[in-house]
Amino acid sequence: MNKFVRATVCVPCGMIKIALTKLCHPTSFSGPLISLVSPFTEITMDRGAKLRIGKNFKMRDGAKLRVRKGATCIIGNNSSINCNNIIACRERIEIGENVMLSPNVLIYDHDHDFRAPGGVKAGKYKTAPVKIGNNVWIGANTVILRGTEIGDNCVIGAGGIVKGQYEEGSVIIQKRNEDVE
Repeated sequence: MNKFVRATVCVPCGMIKIALTKLCHPTSFSGPLISLVSPFTEITMDRGAKLRIGKNFKMRDGAKLRVRKGATCIIGNNSSINCNNIIACRERIEIGENVMLSPNVLIYDHDHDFRAPGGVKAGKYKTAPVKIGNNVWIGANTVILRGTEIGDNCVIGAGGIVKGQYEEGSVIIQKRNEDVE
């Protein structure tokens, strides 16, 4: 879709979504009134959750931003959430400035605790904060898991599963088995 046509739809939609979120969560949400947010996105905050979104925010079709009770999610200026991204926060997720997520990126700061009494149905989670620095580009179909810290100016290649600490300026790729026939 032409970017000007998209803007005529997404800016008013973004204004409505941001205004409604602010209305429902007046003390725990802050974000720019003017942003490019597709009508086909989801921003969900539980009671007691905190969400802060920076200026020039973009959110494309199918993206979901979920902040659960007691969790904090911070997204810096000029950052964009692309098509079908999911950011699910149960403790803390920080995304820096000028961060670009390609389509189908998943970011989770939690795992189901399947060893808890009652198993997965018990709804218990293991959590650890996720921090993504400034000027980071994350390739399509990447999954970022709990406890991950990515430094500034990093690139993450498409299709990776990322967990751990990565220094500033890293290029992170998932090694593939080249011998597959």
